[in-house]
Amino acid sequence: MKEDKHKVCLLDFPESVLESILERLSPAELCRVSTVCNSLRIKCASDYLWKKHMKQKWGGLISSNAYQQSQFNDSIMSCYLSIESGRLRFPAQVYGRKPWICEAASDLWSSQVKSFIINSSVKVYWFSWLAFHFARNPYYVEAFSYAANNSISGYVPLGYNSLRCNLLVQEKVHIERLLKPLKGLWKEKGLSIVTDGWTDAQRRPLINFMAASEGGPIFLSAIDGSKEYKDKHYIASLITNVIKEVGPQKVVQVITDNAPVCKAAGMLVQAEYPHIFWTPCVVHTLNLALKNICAAKNTERNEIVYNECWWITMVSDEAKIIKDFIMNHAMRLAIFNEFIPLKLLVVAETRFASTIVMLKRFKLIKHGLQSMVISDKWNAYREDSVGIAQTVKEIILNDLWWDKVDYILSFTGPIYDMLRLCDTDKPTLHLVYDMWDSMIEQVRTVIFRQEKKEEDEVSDFYNVVYAILIDRWTKSCTPLHCLAHSLNPRYYSKQWLEGLPNRVPPHKDVEIYAERNKCFLKYFPIAEERRFVNIEFARFSGCMDVFASFDSLQDRWDLDPKIWWLVHGSSASLLQNIALKLLGQPCSSSCCERNWSTYSFIHSMRRNKITPQRAEDLVYVHTNLRLLSRKNESYNKGETKMWDIGGDHFDPLEGAENGGYALSCYNAQVSYDYKTDTFQARYSPDGLRTAEGNVPWDRLREPPPVDTSDCDLNILKPGDHIEILWSWREEDPCGIYVSYAIK
Repeated sequence: MKEDKHKVCLLDFPESVLESILERLSPAELCRVSTVCNSLRIKCASDYLWKKHMKQKWGGLISSNAYQQSQFNDSIMSCYLSIESGRLRFPAQVYGRKPWICEAASDLWSSQVKSFIINSSVKVYWFSWLAFHFARNPYYVEAFSYAANNSISGYVPLGYNSLRCNLLVQEKVHIERLLKPLKGLWKEKGLSIVTDGWTDAQRRPLINFMAASEGGPIFLSAIDGSKEYKDKHYIASLITNVIKEVGPQKVVQVITDNAPVCKAAGMLVQAEYPHIFWTPCVVHTLNLALKNICAAKNTERNEIVYNECWWITMVSDEAKIIKDFIMNHAMRLAIFNEFIPLKLLVVAETRFASTIVMLKRFKLIKHGLQSMVISDKWNAYREDSVGIAQTVKEIILNDLWWDKVDYILSFTGPIYDMLRLCDTDKPTLHLVYDMWDSMIEQVRTVIFRQEKKEEDEVSDFYNVVYAILIDRWTKSCTPLHCLAHSLNPRYYSKQWLEGLPNRVPPHKDVEIYAERNKCFLKYFPIAEERRFVNIEFARFSGCMDVFASFDSLQDRWDLDPKIWWLVHGSSASLLQNIALKLLGQPCSSSCCERNWSTYSFIHSMRRNKITPQRAEDLVYVHTNLRLLSRKNESYNKGETKMWDIGGDHFDPLEGAENGGYALSCYNAQVSYDYKTDTFQARYSPDGLRTAEGNVPWDRLREPPPVDTSDCDLNILKPGDHIEILWSWREEDPCGIYVSYAIK
C-alpha cells in the first residue's frame, strides 16, 4: 500500500514542469511517451517541441520557407518522421518559386553541381573542336540556364538521328513561320533576287538564291547543278522558278555577277517579266576594274594599258615576293613576329581588291619591316636564300618603292572605298550613279596632283584609268540605276548641286532622262498611267505644288531619301510606290558571296558526305536564324553582344560595363576614362617611350599629319572602337595613324 501511495503520474505535474520534461526528451522518447494516452499524444505532437528537433537535425536542409507549406503547417512531428523515413516528397513546382534548401547547403550543393557541369561542358569543347566564342551563343546560354532553373527529370539528350532529321525539319518550318512578317513587307517594299555560283567540297556546282530587301537578306535555296549544262536557258529557268515562288510583282531586280552567261540569262528573265531588271553586281564590276589597272596583262590588245600600268604590277609582284620570303620559312617568320605584332595577310586571289588589301597592310607595317631588315638578327641570318634576302632588304629600304605604294593606294583609294561601301547588304542602288561620278573625279584629282598637271593638261595615265572605269561602268549601268538616282530627293538639293562643279539635277541630265523613260515604259505600259506618273515626276523634280513648301525643300538634304518620300510624297502616289521600292534595294550580290562561307563551314572537308539537301536545310536554318537573331535587342548589348562575328578574336571591351573603354594599338596601350574624358597611354617597356596620362580627348581627335583616308577623326566620339598605329619618329614623336573606326 505504501508503494502505491508514492507513485506519481506525469499528468499530475504542473503544466510548466511537464513542458520542461518533454522539452528534454529525444524524438524517439517523445514518440514512446505519445503512446501512453491521448492527452500525452497531443502534448508530444506540439509544434514547439518538434521545431527544435527539426532545426537541429534537418535545419541544414530545410529553410524557413518550407514551414509556410501545408505539409509543415499540419504537423511538424509528422513531417519530421516522414523525412526520417524517406516518405516526404517535395513538390516540384515549389523549387521554381522559393528555395527549400538553406543557403549553407545550397552553396555546397551548387558548387558540386557547377563543378560537374563545367567539367562535362568543357569536355564537349575540347573533344568537338568547338570555338571558344561558342560560349557567347545566346541559344546555348538560354538552354543551359533553363535546364538549371527547372526540374526536367527524365530528360534524354538529343540523339544523332533526331538532330539530323526530324528536329532539323521542324526548325526549318519554325523559321519559315518566323520569317513571314519580313516576307509580308515584300509587296510594299520590294525585293531583289540575288544569285551566285560555287563549288562544294565534293566539286559539285551549286547555285544559291537569296531575297535581299530592306529587312535583310533571306536565304531561299541552293540548287545542285551537277547533271545540268549551265547555259543561259538553265540559269534563266532557275531564276524564273524563284521569281514565281516569291511572287513576280514583288521582285524589283535580279542581281548576278558579270559573267556573259549570267547576262544572257538576265535578258531572258527581262523578256518574260518586263518589269524586272537584270543588274550586274557593282562590287564585281569594281573588282574587275581594279584587276585591269593593278594586274594589266602584256598582250597585243592590252598594249596601251600595259605601257601605263606595268609599274603597278611590278610593285604588286615585289610585295608578294617579300610576303612569300618571310612567310615560307619559320626562322624568318619568327624574326618578323619579334618586330611586328600584326600579321602579313595571305590574301586569296578570289578576294575583292586583293592587291589593294595586301598593299594597305604593307603600308601599315612599313616601319616594322624596315626595323627588321636593319636589325642584327636579320643580318646574322645566313642559312639560305642570301640573294633573295638582300633583294627583300633593298626593296623594303627603298623610299621610291614606298612612294609608289603610297601613290597606288592614293589613286585607287576612291575605287576601294566605293567597293567597300557597296559590299554590304544596305540599300545602295540609289547611290551608285553618283558614286561612280564622284569616284572618277576623285581619282582624277589624285593623279593630276601627283603628276603636277593643270586642269587643262592631259595625263596619259589618267586617260587609261578613266577608259577602264568608264568601260566597266558602261557595261554595268542599267536603267534602274538611273531611275533610282532620279528619285533620290537629295540630288535636287542646293547643298548637293554646289558640292562639285558641273553638277546638274537628274531631270536635266540627258542620259538619265533616256534611261528613266525606259523604266517608266516597263512599269506603266498603259499610256494614261504613264502620263500621270510623268506629271508626278515633273512636280517632284521641278519643286511644284506641295513639293515647293519650305519643309519639303529643306528636308531633301536633311532627311533620309526614304523617310522624305514617306513624309512628303503622298501627293504623288504612283511615284512614291516606285521610290519606296527602289530606295530599299542593294546593288551587289555580296550576301550570296558571304553565304558560301556559311556553306563551306557546314559542308566542309570533314563533313563531305553530307547530302546537298541536308546541307541546304542547315544553311537555311543557320543563315535565316542569324538574320532573326540580329533583329533582337540583346544582339547589341550584354554578354552575347555580336555573338556571331569575330570568332575567338572578338572579345567585349574591358571596362565597357562601367563606361570604360580600351583601344587596340600597335605600339601602345590606350584606355579611355569616361569620367574625365581623357586617355591613359602605356607604351611598350623598350625604353623608347614612357607612360603618359590624362591625354585630352581633343588632342586625339585632331587629325594627325599623316594619311587618314580610312577614317575621319573629326567624327569620332567616346565609345567608338578605333584601331591606331602609334609610331615614334624623331620628326614626328606623337604621330598617330588611324586605320579604321567602328562605332
